[in-house]
Amino acid sequence: MSSKTQLVQLLSKRIAIIDGAMGTMIQRYKLQEADYRGERFHDWHCDVKGNNDLLSITNPGIIKAIHREYLDAGADIIETNTFSAQVISMADYDMQEISYEMNVASAQVAKQAVTEYLADNPGSGPKFVAGAIGPMNKTLSLSPDVNNPGYRAVTFDEVANAYFDQIRGLAEGGVDILLVETIFDTLNAKAALFAIQRYFDEYQTELPVMISGTITDASGRTLSGQTLEAFYISVAHAQPVSIGLNCALGGAQMRPHVEELSQIAACHVSAYPNAGLPNAMGEYDETPEETAAIIADFARNGWINVVGGCCGTTPDHIRAIATAVKEIAPRALPALAATL
Repeated sequence: MSSKTQLVQLLSKRIAIIDGAMGTMIQRYKLQEADYRGERFHDWHCDVKGNNDLLSITNPGIIKAIHREYLDAGADIIETNTFSAQVISMADYDMQEISYEMNVASAQVAKQAVTEYLADNPGSGPKFVAGAIGPMNKTLSLSPDVNNPGYRAVTFDEVANAYFDQIRGLAEGGVDILLVETIFDTLNAKAALFAIQRYFDEYQTELPVMISGTITDASGRTLSGQTLEAFYISVAHAQPVSIGLNCALGGAQMRPHVEELSQIAACHVSAYPNAGLPNAMGEYDETPEETAAIIADFARNGWINVVGGCCGTTPDHIRAIATAVKEIAPRALPALAATL
């Protein structure tokens, strides 16, 4: 049975749980430069501390342990540690040449965590590994030069090629899903979706696709200026299994946007908000119980099919969310889904 068939079957039965923040959990380990470098990059010519994606190569045990915590907390879907693992973002560390390897390694680490979890918990599956395809540090819709609004630091082809390389690594590593997430520039996302389709065509294969955008403030728009409905229309052609929202906002602030999306989406709807808004120190104070209560409200209103957490959330948040929505029916797909 294909991963898409398994995923759709799960979503028809209940609300699926996606994991929480990877970066938040990595911060708990208080890693230093040497921890990021490992033996292989001991003499690397620039600092690499903060390159979390590199840890899948240099410190995979930590990444696997984090995945396992989320699986133990009730996650059905865990995301690979590849949020920035493409050549354009990796240029910050001069590690473009190993970005493909990062994706393969991250996918394999996540798959190992799932294999070990299922061995310890037979009959508890299925569990899915989603290849995390995050945003870049360069955008196609916005100029980095306030004095030259027409300037772009990167081209569509460069973005699409970078994402193609990442997708190829994720697929080779064995992911079950491709997740284009934290989208603040829809044109970058369209380049990622173009790269996904190119990969499917060239390798004669297909994986389920999930898409998650980011509403950045109370205006209800993405950073590149699109309304939620415009964003949805812009990416719906990819026929994803789900479209949703993550990051930037806590659940309380995300609520009206999740409601709106649930009313217009022909596919399943996902939501994985931050643990509230950051405090003055940039930390997140919303408790697991508070986050779970907000998301349970989404569920009782019939708005969602996939839920989890983003920045500031932990396995405790995911456990609380999973418990809170366990007995609530998933959002029913609208009849218009058949027209896609």
